[in-house]
Amino acid sequence: MSLRQWWRDLAMGVRFAFAGGREGWVRALLTAVGVGLGVALLLLTTALPSALAVRHDREDARTDITFSDKVIPKAADTLLVAATGTTFRDLSVRGRELEPEGPKAPLPPGVGAFPAAGEMVVSPALKKLLESGDGRLLRDRLPERIVGTIGESGLIGSHELAYYRGAEGLAAQGVNGGRIERIDRFGNPNPTTERTDPVMLLLILVVFVVLLMPVAVFITAAVRFGGERRDRRLAALRLVGSDGRSTRRIAAGEALAGAVLGLVLGTGFFLIGREVAGSVEVFGMSVFPSYLNPSPALALLVGLAVPAAAVMVTLFALRGVVIEPLGVVRTAKPARRRLWWRLLLPLAGLAMLYPMVGQGRDEGDFNQYLVTGGVILLLVGVTALLPWIVEAVVARLGAGGLSWQLAVRRLQLSSGTAARMVNGIAVAVAGAIALQMLFAGVEGDYTKNTGYDVSRAQMQVSVPDGKTLAATARQLSATKGVEKVYAFDEGYVADGPGDEARWSRVTVADCASLREIAALPSCREGDSFVLQGGGDDGEEGALTAEPGRTLYFETATSDGSENTKPVAWTLPKDVKQARSLVDPTGYKRGGLLITPSALSSTVAPGVRGQIYLRLDDSLPDAREYVRNTAARINPLEEPMEWVSFERSDRYDSIRTGLFVGAACVLALIGASLLVSQLEQLRERKKLLSALVAFGTRRRTLSLSVLWQTAIPITLGLLLASVVGLTLGAVLLRMTDTTVRVDWSSVLSMTGVAAAVVIVVTVLSLPPLLRLMRPDGLRTE
Repeated sequence: MSLRQWWRDLAMGVRFAFAGGREGWVRALLTAVGVGLGVALLLLTTALPSALAVRHDREDARTDITFSDKVIPKAADTLLVAATGTTFRDLSVRGRELEPEGPKAPLPPGVGAFPAAGEMVVSPALKKLLESGDGRLLRDRLPERIVGTIGESGLIGSHELAYYRGAEGLAAQGVNGGRIERIDRFGNPNPTTERTDPVMLLLILVVFVVLLMPVAVFITAAVRFGGERRDRRLAALRLVGSDGRSTRRIAAGEALAGAVLGLVLGTGFFLIGREVAGSVEVFGMSVFPSYLNPSPALALLVGLAVPAAAVMVTLFALRGVVIEPLGVVRTAKPARRRLWWRLLLPLAGLAMLYPMVGQGRDEGDFNQYLVTGGVILLLVGVTALLPWIVEAVVARLGAGGLSWQLAVRRLQLSSGTAARMVNGIAVAVAGAIALQMLFAGVEGDYTKNTGYDVSRAQMQVSVPDGKTLAATARQLSATKGVEKVYAFDEGYVADGPGDEARWSRVTVADCASLREIAALPSCREGDSFVLQGGGDDGEEGALTAEPGRTLYFETATSDGSENTKPVAWTLPKDVKQARSLVDPTGYKRGGLLITPSALSSTVAPGVRGQIYLRLDDSLPDAREYVRNTAARINPLEEPMEWVSFERSDRYDSIRTGLFVGAACVLALIGASLLVSQLEQLRERKKLLSALVAFGTRRRTLSLSVLWQTAIPITLGLLLASVVGLTLGAVLLRMTDTTVRVDWSSVLSMTGVAAAVVIVVTVLSLPPLLRLMRPDGLRTE
């Protein structure tokens, strides 16, 4: 067969799609919409690496606080930068104070001119928040006049909250390389590439495969829309002299036309989605539309793969169909599907993953080709097994109500069509269950217990230099939403002034606060205590066991530099014994407890105030009132909010990406199912009209349509659960993690999938009711 003949047959199929009357272009449009939705999601996925890279580059380009020990001398091109970021209702606000030291001081990216003291430039999202009623409490913290906005080049996302405000006298507060820095340019001076954890790489790889597989399944299902009507048109072609092979190539050309039109629609959907993406924030992440630029190579791959897949899928679908001049031999009972080769796909997938079982993170990276191939084969196994399972089950279904019998008979005649409708959702659920098991299994490796007792305190505030513990504690205790304040001055003492000295902890507080961290025999102002049962008892106990001995505090020098000098202090002779208790930070302290009057003023600079706050949880904005008070006390010190557990930022980012991708895939699932359902109803228009004309109740027909969806969906979800649990168990064994089934995740994923199907079914009822009219039998 010549290439020219192939081209002629394909071209004829394209003409039939667009010039074959209403049936032809309606089918082409339905195919294009289904393919277009998949293409749009594929393009968005191929654009994600670009978006993440741009966000990283923008973050690097504006880096200013580098925690460097090197101090740059003041010059005409230097700038003082202070980190003043804050948090507002779980939203992170990036903040900087700027003080140019010369006319050539570098401007931050996205900023046209330095704001003066009392002025600030803000991101568009922060400006909108500050001008709204919801931002009233944040406005109290950022009262400066807004004189401009930060441009896109200075932000990592369209919804990022950020500001730069003018400052004066930063140098007097000390250039310390962590809170205030002097820089001569913005940007990360030492970009580093850290080795990624093998388990993290496995998570990323599996996330991408699991999210893209349902898209590929939906695209292959979309190119087969309108199969029954198409086959009748193909029979007419055989009647006028076309042979079987040419007829199949013409059918492939028709599918090719829908796929190419789907590429056009998909590009349009992608451009619309890209603009929409710039106006939304999902799980705390946002991007600018310009970030979402697909890689040209990946976009070209999508553009070539989708039409090629349309042709191949159509030829594959027609391989067992006998197209004759007087009809299509598909209405007869089809040959039973074979099971053996369908089982080979998941078994081959397991065989590819098996060599990596037990590897964990200690034996290098996982083989990405084996991982990708194994997961794909397991998920493709779902699409291969589901038609066999649906056929085998519906063949054994029988007695029931009229609606049940109508649904079962329809499924027995076209079980393949029913399976194709739910293949995508089954693949999505199987992949999601496996990923949820993997995430739940390895979460402990990326989550640590902070030890904080959040029932006793929820926030911590450091007392700034130049402020007293008592005055700061009074301000915070008077703050709305604060129920109790535990205030401590904390420091360390040594048994000598040299580098070889041994150290012990010192805590200074009133008796009420000291009772929160130790069991005291009695306490009144002027008392001192040696703690037993906390810290390193051997070292600290030996250091403080001799009343009257001389100890040394480290205090800062008067010039504000980082140098320190030891100041002698005598341990009181009447020091008492106390038993250490677990303090609000989850730690048993050792060393000394001292009431304020027992500490001489000469060593007072050797301790630093820490205040722990218990809040009124019934007041939603209690934390915001505390942050406002803390900002008035010291704008360069952000209060710390306590949490019971902390998770790795990278782990959280991957999990966020999974949720964002899953949301997009679920939207695609719903839209594609709806299109597929409408296409099925359109093909059965005359049949439904005939049943209504013979007196069948509409309620009966509506229930039959519901059963036709519910039966294959139930079977698909059961199969997805089995495959998902198997894949999840294998992935956990690969990471050398104990296999545990997260049943709540399994049930939630199957529940979400079932909810999507119910919504699609409800949305398809109005078109169904319109089709169930006797006048649908009219023809021209």
